Amino acid sequence: MTDDLALYLDTQTCDRARMARDPAFDGLFFSGVRSTRVYCRPVCPVRPAKSANVTFYPSAAAAERAGYRPCLRCRPETAPGSAAWRGTASTVGRAMRLIEEGFLDQATVTDLADRLGVGARHLSRLFAAHIGASPSQVATTCRVQRAKRMIDAGTMGMAEIAFASGFNSVRRFNDVFRALYGRAPSSLRR
Repeated sequence: MTDDLALYLDTQTCDRARMARDPAFDGLFFSGVRSTRVYCRPVCPVRPAKSANVTFYPSAAAAERAGYRPCLRCRPETAPGSAAWRGTASTVGRAMRLIEEGFLDQATVTDLADRLGVGARHLSRLFAAHIGASPSQVATTCRVQRAKRMIDAGTMGMAEIAFASGFNSVRRFNDVFRALYGRAPSSLRR
């Protein structure tokens, strides 16, 4: 058993949970079978291997790093806590992080979708369902929030703030602020 897992679960507890196929432990550890070089979830329906042939890992990645391949019966990639378990919210969360980091300041929504491994239309549908706004609208909101913080901080010129916050033109910067605040960005500093 790896040191990280030892902090939470001991080998005997993991082995009892594996033998009992206890769903309470699903996603908390993975068992690698030395004789087959396959790793499984604790709830795997396959006949349990001998305890002497099993090693425990805190994550699927740790088991794979140790040279094991995923079981085709219990599908460890679908264990609780995995991206597949979290479903579409995981994809939207990854997209939101990329947008907040400024990904759409220099790329398109199609580029973002490609980076996430989904189609642009599907990504737009996910955003509509989970966020209630398109990826472009979220990116614009992030730019405005960045710009507002820079305006409040106070020393940069408006053109510098426009480009530093991710806008591609001063005109677009001014238009977005007028639409959102009903005034020019420079009036927010006064």
